[in-house]
Amino acid sequence: MTPARKTRLPLDWNHPDTSRLQTALQLATAGVPVLPLRDGKVPFGNCRACAKNACGGRPNMKRAGTCRCPAPCHAWAAATTDRNVITSPLWVAAWERAVCVGYHPGGAGLTVVDLDNAAAVSWARETLPATRTVATTRGEHWIYRGVMGSHNAVRAGVDIKSAMSYARWLGPGVGRTADLPSAVRALVVKEETTPARGDVVSSLPERATWDRTVATGCRHTDGYVRTGLERGLTLVRSRIESGAGSQAFGVARFLAAQHTGCPGPCGLDVIGEEIVAAAISVGVPEPYARRAVTNGLTAAERGAA
Repeated sequence: MTPARKTRLPLDWNHPDTSRLQTALQLATAGVPVLPLRDGKVPFGNCRACAKNACGGRPNMKRAGTCRCPAPCHAWAAATTDRNVITSPLWVAAWERAVCVGYHPGGAGLTVVDLDNAAAVSWARETLPATRTVATTRGEHWIYRGVMGSHNAVRAGVDIKSAMSYARWLGPGVGRTADLPSAVRALVVKEETTPARGDVVSSLPERATWDRTVATGCRHTDGYVRTGLERGLTLVRSRIESGAGSQAFGVARFLAAQHTGCPGPCGLDVIGEEIVAAAISVGVPEPYARRAVTNGLTAAERGAA
C-alpha cells in the first residue's frame, strides 16, 4: 500500500458502469489503495498461512510485520495500488466473488465521515463544513482531504474512517472535497478525553496482575503472555493526547485472539483490567475505557466463532 499522501482522487469521473476489477484499476491509477469486499461488505478472511496473524501481519500495518502473502489478507492493510497485485490470480479470484470495491481512505490521504442515518446527516449539515458527499444505502459519506485516526461511534450514527480502516467505493459523489476540519478531529478528542458533565476521570483502580494462578488452562508460557501484554499496555499509555480508548479496544481484541485455541481459563478478565487501568492513566474516562476493552474482548470471541 502506498503511504498516505495528497492524492487526486477520481471523484470528478463520471465513468460508466464497469466491473469491480475495472473500477479498482481506475482507482489504483489515481493513487487510491483498493481491496475486494465479500458478502456482508467485509474484507476477505485470512488464508491459512495468515490465520490468527501467524505471519506477523503486513509490513504496512501499524506495527510492521513480515507478511508478503499474495492473497488479499489482513483487511484494510492489503489495500494496494499495485496493478500487478490487483490483477494477480489470487486477487482476480477474489474480485470474481466480491460484492463491491473497498478502499483505504488514509492511504489516499482522505478521511470519510460515515453518516449512517438521516439524523446523522442532518447533524452534519448543521455542524460540519460542506465537502464532497456520496450517497449510501442509509445515509451519506462526507469526504475530506486529510488523514486522522479511525474511530467508530464518535456520536450516534457517525463513524470516522481514515487511517487503518476501509470504506466502500460508492461512486464519485458530488461537491468539492474540503480540507479535514478541526470539528471532525474534535469528535475523537471529545469522546476519549472529556468526561461527562458532572463526572471526573476515575483514579486508577486497584488491579490484579496476570499470572498462572488466574490462567490454569492457558497453553501459552508466562513470558509469552506478559511480553504481549506489556507491549499492548505501552501502546495504550503512549496515546497521551487522544486515541487511547480505541487503542485499548485494539489491544484487548488482539490479546484475546491469541487465546481462542486455549482450553481456558486464561485470565482474560485480569488482562482486561490491566488494559483498562492503562487507558485511565492517560485520561480516558473509566466507563469509556471499560466499554472499549469489553468490546475488544468480545470482538475476538466473535471472530473465533
